[in-house]
Amino acid sequence: MIRISKLALGTVQFGIPYGVANQRGQIGLEEAKEILITAKSAGIDTLDTAIAYGNSEQRLGEIGVSSWKVVSKLPKMPDSVSDVLYWVQETVSGSLDRLQLTKLYGLLLHNPEHLLQPEGRKLYDSLKILKEKGWVDKIGISIYSPRELDALSNHFSFDLVQSPCNILDRNLAQSGWLERLKQSEVEIHVRSVFLQGLLLMKSEERPEKFKRWQSFWNQWDDWLHQSNISPLQACLNYVFSLRDISKIVIGIDRLSQLEEILNVEEINLQIPDFIANNDSDLIYPYNWTKL
Repeated sequence: MIRISKLALGTVQFGIPYGVANQRGQIGLEEAKEILITAKSAGIDTLDTAIAYGNSEQRLGEIGVSSWKVVSKLPKMPDSVSDVLYWVQETVSGSLDRLQLTKLYGLLLHNPEHLLQPEGRKLYDSLKILKEKGWVDKIGISIYSPRELDALSNHFSFDLVQSPCNILDRNLAQSGWLERLKQSEVEIHVRSVFLQGLLLMKSEERPEKFKRWQSFWNQWDDWLHQSNISPLQACLNYVFSLRDISKIVIGIDRLSQLEEILNVEEINLQIPDFIANNDSDLIYPYNWTKL
């Protein structure tokens, strides 16, 4: 079995309809409760949410998550903000109220590029103040690419970094940043391990706009068939092979998906080089609207 303690539960689908493969929309409150019960019973102890995830924080607060480690994220700071510390404290206070918690395990910046703007140092210092006050245990950033760390690492230090990482997008490991973060004792959470579900879809289910990569998908499907493994097994076994990762954030839109993940076997998987892909139009979902 996979090491379930390394999993964290992503909750964006608790608050908004999310994911290219999501055909059901937002998860209902009762199913969300069942998902949390099942996850906790299996040994998962960490939840990932954000203010930007619709009413996800509110839902989690209604269900009750005081026994969980909760990581949330600050949204983009409005240009009109004149008192950065006040804005940060009020925004995080709102999160804590919605979650019905007294502290967060992790507080991340959803837009870390703001740290390089004129108010960046004040923003970072505000996060440190919240940590000193005991509002949060760890502060950090949620990135889209390891290149963001190149720009930030000489000026700021973080306790926790969240990054996309999957069997296609191997930039976190190949850039050397995964090892560097681990050596610096930074907690590393990876997300998008299924690329919003795109990697789990059958060929006939993939949206038309992804057909421009049809030759790749043909190779991908052939390799899965020849290896006698499911795409879920392939995706999870890749990220589990990266020993420096602290938590693997899994996103689901139904209870049965969680149950399927919990039953995946961890195997020694030989992954061919052709699967690694640096096409930004494919590996970065924020580019999909342009396809």
